[in-house]
Amino acid sequence: MFRRTRSGDADGALTPVRWPGRPRPATVLRAALVAVLLALAAAVLTARTDPDRTAACGPPITADPTGSPSGGSFPAPDAPPGRLAVPAGSVGVPVRPAEPAALAVVRPGSRIDLLALPAGVGAQPAPEPLRLATGALVLDVVAVDGATALYLALTPDQANRTLGMPETTRFGVVVPP
Repeated sequence: MFRRTRSGDADGALTPVRWPGRPRPATVLRAALVAVLLALAAAVLTARTDPDRTAACGPPITADPTGSPSGGSFPAPDAPPGRLAVPAGSVGVPVRPAEPAALAVVRPGSRIDLLALPAGVGAQPAPEPLRLATGALVLDVVAVDGATALYLALTPDQANRTLGMPETTRFGVVVPP
């Protein structure tokens, strides 16, 4: 490659362009670190692992027709990933718990007790909690647009009592040992 000189040459002579010397070791090290970090970022972004399902955990826990949890069976083909199938004789009911922090200890396949916490009226204290379901199977923990809910498998009677509660009722979750 050549370039024109502007240093007063009237004939516009061309002089060769000199390439710079080899890069310094610090420059090579910096370029290598950038390449490694970019490769690491690409690997992290493309990795698709679900922390709730790892190979060490085995197959998902679902409920057999008797309602007891068992391993090895899989959710219905039309169920979203991570959601268990509704057992025979049960209905799926979404419930929004009063304390969202309780969802940190509940996973699909867990058994919980569902309590209704009626609101007190005026200066009267709130009445005692009402146990709506004992040993309810958690099918899914749902978080949509900041709202969290549990998708539970309840018997039809338990579902009627749960859905028939007043709108001001708060629901509590007890995780038995």
